[in-house]
Amino acid sequence: MKTIKQHAIWGHRGTFILAATGSAVGLGNIWKFPYIAGENGGGAFVLMYLVFILLIGVPVMMAEVTLGRHGRANPIDAVSKIARQSGASPMWNLIGWSGVIAGFLILSFYSVVAGWSLEYFGAAARGHFVGLDGETAGAAFNALLANPWRLFGWQSAFIAMTVLVVAFGVTRGLETAVRLLMPLLFVLLLVLLVYAVTAGDFAAGWRFMFGFDPAGLSWGAASLALGHAFFTLSLAMGAIMAYGSYMPGKASVGKMVFAVAALDTLVALIAGLAIFPIVFATPGLSPAEGPGLMFISLPVAFGSMQAGVFFGAAFFALVALAAWSSTISLLEPGVAYVAERFNIQRWTANVLIAGSAWLLGIGSVLSFNVWQDMSLLLGMNVFNFLDFFTQRVMLPLGGLLMALFVGWVVRRELLHHEVRPASETLFSAWLWLLKYLCPAALLVILLAGLWDQFS
Repeated sequence: MKTIKQHAIWGHRGTFILAATGSAVGLGNIWKFPYIAGENGGGAFVLMYLVFILLIGVPVMMAEVTLGRHGRANPIDAVSKIARQSGASPMWNLIGWSGVIAGFLILSFYSVVAGWSLEYFGAAARGHFVGLDGETAGAAFNALLANPWRLFGWQSAFIAMTVLVVAFGVTRGLETAVRLLMPLLFVLLLVLLVYAVTAGDFAAGWRFMFGFDPAGLSWGAASLALGHAFFTLSLAMGAIMAYGSYMPGKASVGKMVFAVAALDTLVALIAGLAIFPIVFATPGLSPAEGPGLMFISLPVAFGSMQAGVFFGAAFFALVALAAWSSTISLLEPGVAYVAERFNIQRWTANVLIAGSAWLLGIGSVLSFNVWQDMSLLLGMNVFNFLDFFTQRVMLPLGGLLMALFVGWVVRRELLHHEVRPASETLFSAWLWLLKYLCPAALLVILLAGLWDQFS
């Protein structure tokens, strides 16, 4: 079937940075990275994480952007085109298929969790956190999870918000959204940081995240840092390749990718410095609570602090914005493929892809209540299985195939023309990382994920 050429280009060079950062910044940046850093050596873990970002995350992201920009199409057709130009097997387009399918599956359950932020934004704005204690906050969160209709409503709202942006196309939809959402996200983050400095225990929060404790390091911590360095940049989900296909031809791939990696890491660090001082300033709260930190501990903290109504609402608005920018990027690759491949309107493609993700997401909604004890496969319910299969299998496997394809298969002159390296030494170093270090590291992530599940 004929492929429709992708002509859309970002109107400004910096839009790719905002869009890719929006894709990368999500719920994991707001609570997961600060938490795992504090529990695994603080500054020592952060340093190890930064090394992995530089040696693994950035090279693979450059590879994905390069494939997208040269292909100038959706991820599936972009990889197919480059495989033909390199005289390689058409089976390499499995990289594109893996990304599009992974993004679709993640959207189906991510929108459910993202919907919780809308519930909590409304609760914070109405002052429901005032005077809240840990037991009441936990009961409120459990009541939300136990109510399938409330979860279904918020999941539907989040899918609708995502469709509203993606359906308007690259310039009127995606570009307009990221140029509004991302600056607002950064402003809210800085406002919360100032609040943490003035109203929280900033010194304790700083020590928790950056206190250099080599004793906290282990092979498990290294595997955690390696995995997070890969997942945090939204790699192998099709989103970065799709966004790369809209990048102007004269923009520097290396500079753009380094900017995205730096901003993504900065957001994660600032989020930790905004959250943990508030937690440490509230008696009886612990930072080591995983998901409960966001939906149980923080409502208690905001409810007991001065101006907590405003700043609690600002925090959950920040979480919702971060999740929204991520769901937009998860929907775009599938919509781009259907619209280009079958030559149909983006609105129609949106209804097909988003509607299917919405239907699949109902299984995740029910996984927290009606189907909580149902065993779908490997002893997991729908939500847990989709989370495991995408995060632990599809993404590292897709990244592994991408590194091998770009490092060993794609013609060197094609890569050189697209990347336009500042020096031959840096270009050769990038290819060496893709050929050897990145595949080995991604194989470790894949095997470690499977070991954790089945051991």
